[in-house]
Amino acid sequence: LILGASSGIGRACVEHLAKQGINIYGVYLRKKQEHIDEIQNSLAEYNVKSVFKKANIAKEDNRIAIVEELAQLGNVRLKFFIHSVAFGTLKNMIGEQSLSNKNIEMTLDVMANSLVYWTQDLFAQKLLSKGSHILAMTSAGGRKNWSNYGAVSMAKAGLESAIRQLAIELAPANISANAIQAGVTDTPALHKIPGADKMIKQSINANPHHRLTAPDDVAEFIALLCSYESSWLTGNIIRLDGGEEITN
Repeated sequence: LILGASSGIGRACVEHLAKQGINIYGVYLRKKQEHIDEIQNSLAEYNVKSVFKKANIAKEDNRIAIVEELAQLGNVRLKFFIHSVAFGTLKNMIGEQSLSNKNIEMTLDVMANSLVYWTQDLFAQKLLSKGSHILAMTSAGGRKNWSNYGAVSMAKAGLESAIRQLAIELAPANISANAIQAGVTDTPALHKIPGADKMIKQSINANPHHRLTAPDDVAEFIALLCSYESSWLTGNIIRLDGGEEITN
């Protein structure tokens, strides 16, 4: 199950996990049907089943319907529950046209709180079990701040805290929960951040590989976990940034 499956890291995970024989249930919001058809056509050679659902993942009715649909398939274990959602308000906290209550609550609900609600429902329906991995996409923004990034930074910090708590509570069920901190990644969401050009330049200069993180860099690592049935790797923020953090 991949939330945010139509582009960026989520889209790359679709491809790499399908290559490993993993069936895909992808949830997306804004892409046109032609784009989704292209993704599903690209998976045909891997002989896997794929379902793509257009839905706002922050709405309770949508979440309940999707989880029930998965449960009705019968004898399903989610090997991966991947939370790769980038949808928040980019405004200053102080000054004219600053963040409103609605802006902050929406950003936190979509990018952080939703992880908890989905995990609760998936676990209750026994779709997560021994050997399942919960993976949420965070960023350096969980500890660092930039202009206009305040609400998203709050959400990333909250997401990381939720991952730690879920790791503790799900350990007895042998289910892992980790956050993946990619470096500055070339995705559509990146280019919506004010000052992205400056951020991109700084990251390329600082990264020992002298390039941005690519969605495939993250998806390739996740694919390595296909045969990993242990929950011993849990509660972590796993840096997949090519060394960006240690030099920047």
